[in-house]
Amino acid sequence: MAAITDIASAVVTELNADTFSQAFTAVRAYLPQYELSEMKDLHVTVVPKGVEIDASTRSMAQHDYSIDIAVQQRLSSDQSEMDGLMGLVEEVADFFRQRRLTQYPAAIWVKTVNAPIYAPDHLDQLRQFTSVLTLTFRVLR
Repeated sequence: MAAITDIASAVVTELNADTFSQAFTAVRAYLPQYELSEMKDLHVTVVPKGVEIDASTRSMAQHDYSIDIAVQQRLSSDQSEMDGLMGLVEEVADFFRQRRLTQYPAAIWVKTVNAPIYAPDHLDQLRQFTSVLTLTFRVLR
């Protein structure tokens, strides 16, 4: 497998090994798309996103791997459910800060981006909360 898919799988393992304020089972996929009827349940999908490679030393390169974590659920009410899901997204972001992946210890967390914090079009058109965290892990090789 490619390094980026190994890192994405390691992220899934870390998420599923911990306990968060809301129960979920993270999965790795290439598209975090589900049927609207499936969205009443909370979905956490880990998606390999991209890689940037820069020179580090004469013999090594710095690989920055981007991994998306999509948190999605259809809402029955707006405010309290959204608040809880926003809290979960923040928990997941905090969970990975300064973390080394047990199954891929060469990957060092560099940053997390959550912009925009949710997808307004999903909320407006589908009554669905969708938030995507982009984690960046650095590997020197």
